[in-house]
Amino acid sequence: MSATIALRDAATLAGRILTHWRQRPVSILLGLLFPVLMVLMFGYLFGGAMALPGGEYMDYLIPGMLAMTMLFGLESLVVSVTNDTAKGITERIRSMPIGTAPVLAGRSGADMLNGVAGLAIMVATGLLVGWAPNRGPAPALAAVGLLLWLRFAFTWVGIYLGLLLRTPESAVAVQVVVWPVGFLSSAFVSPDTMPGWLDAIGTWNPLSATAAAIRELFGNPGWNAGDWAGQHSIMLALIWPAVLTVVFLPLAARRYRALGN
Repeated sequence: MSATIALRDAATLAGRILTHWRQRPVSILLGLLFPVLMVLMFGYLFGGAMALPGGEYMDYLIPGMLAMTMLFGLESLVVSVTNDTAKGITERIRSMPIGTAPVLAGRSGADMLNGVAGLAIMVATGLLVGWAPNRGPAPALAAVGLLLWLRFAFTWVGIYLGLLLRTPESAVAVQVVVWPVGFLSSAFVSPDTMPGWLDAIGTWNPLSATAAAIRELFGNPGWNAGDWAGQHSIMLALIWPAVLTVVFLPLAARRYRALGN
């Protein structure tokens, strides 16, 4: 299969997913706006109780929520993949002369577009509540690149789980994983405010690495920046998504090829 044909097939399959989104705009919009609700809730309801050293809590929260937004949508991705399997759509696609790579690339590409839309809404929300990048456009663009790099890695986790679980009912259980990953991080508070063993999990959480890295690139305040992970957050924000991609992309491809066996 030539690269041109593979790209065309991937674009076609991504377009199919986007068409489905246009048929249910309300649910897509609610999913994109959910992180906005969390900003308003944590920033204005709980933010007054957060004594952030060296800055305002909202300036700490927005980068954390930008990182969290890259995690949100994982559940809907898993459910979408399992729905295709349960309805026989995946098997019909497998019966066509389309390779594994275009199928998975189409799914990942569509989810990346969803991630870009969520990121744009969250950046706009941050600007409206008074947050701003303080180090200029180049570091800000680098921060956006790290966020999308994390989202790219999460797409492969979601695709693999969707192919593994196979049914929409079992896919709902992914929420049990997503929420602890999000809250056991530095998105809302510093891990050093947590009990010892939770501190270790939160410090080395991939989400914490990206949140800490973009705070540094945006010039926003951060907690617990004196430990090794905090001092090397940008490096970790590059390494963690690479590790997740290297692990879950081949697993997703192998699982897709094994369907029906």
